[in-house]
Amino acid sequence: MKELCVVFGGQSPEHEISRKSVTSILHHLDKNKYHISLIGITKKGAWYLYSGDYANIEDGEWEKDTSNLHKAVISPDGEDKAIIVFNGDKISKIYPEVIFPVLHGEYGEDGTIQGLFELSGIPYVGMGVMASANAMDKTSSKVVFADAGIPQADWVVANSSDDYEQKMDEIENKLGYPCFVKPARTGSSVGVGKAHDRKELKLALENAAKFDRKILVEEHIDGHEVECAVLGNENPKAATVGEIMPTVEFYDFDAKYNDNSTKLKIPADLPQKTIDTIRKYAVTAFKALDGSGLSRVDFFVKHSDGSVILNEINTLPGFTSISMYPKLWDAVGIEYSELLDNLIALAEKRVK
Repeated sequence: MKELCVVFGGQSPEHEISRKSVTSILHHLDKNKYHISLIGITKKGAWYLYSGDYANIEDGEWEKDTSNLHKAVISPDGEDKAIIVFNGDKISKIYPEVIFPVLHGEYGEDGTIQGLFELSGIPYVGMGVMASANAMDKTSSKVVFADAGIPQADWVVANSSDDYEQKMDEIENKLGYPCFVKPARTGSSVGVGKAHDRKELKLALENAAKFDRKILVEEHIDGHEVECAVLGNENPKAATVGEIMPTVEFYDFDAKYNDNSTKLKIPADLPQKTIDTIRKYAVTAFKALDGSGLSRVDFFVKHSDGSVILNEINTLPGFTSISMYPKLWDAVGIEYSELLDNLIALAEKRVK
């Protein structure tokens, strides 16, 4: 039986999504294959080994289950390769063979915790430090993807310290309206806004600045919103393509996680040639970042001419019961539990 450490929670605005994702993952992990040690990170950054009921995780009640909580840390000692657990004045150690971080956004998906894992010497699921950092920063990944020759929406980078009046002039001249305003380093559409005029643009910039000092503003692409799942290390493969059909103007946080009216169509209702192009670009984007493990790559297919435009890449996509990533692989014959097995095996095989 393999010793597996699963890490969830975290300090990002996507903390609640992590709790949803990990609950689903824990339900699908084969308990005959894995002995699971579970580390929860609170919004304030406290680390605990949690041994209580998995049912208490999604709503956050796990933090109140003090009888099943013990302070714990992953040791950066690459020779020891251990989780250190504190129980009063006693210290014990757990020796995981693989770490599975189920963390979205800041401090979980941006290379910071991956750095700790690298120091620990313990294999972990997902992309490495540099790939995670570049993917998390939408402005950095724009540069990487442009160099790889992948079509993207035009963009402007803003900063929370900018003179917004001057920056809005630049945005209006280069992008026009409507346009999308995004914190550079959040996921799950946290802090994202759509601006139809200058007043809305200023409000969207101010809102995005609450989440990140660096802001990405992109031209509006009128098209289908589609997503592709990638799996692998040196020779990654792409699943089929899924289409998002939200009932709101754009696919924001609530539409992703709270609005049951949003529909997913798998495979997407697109010509096979277009699906093949999306799959090719998804793998190209993954390789351009020096990716490993997994990613979900998001695209637009323009209504006007059917051309494919890369939107963004997600290195630790949602794993909730309604998430696109596991559903895309299920559609091509890899069911949820097998997908988790594959990810854990890829972690052990990853070449640093």
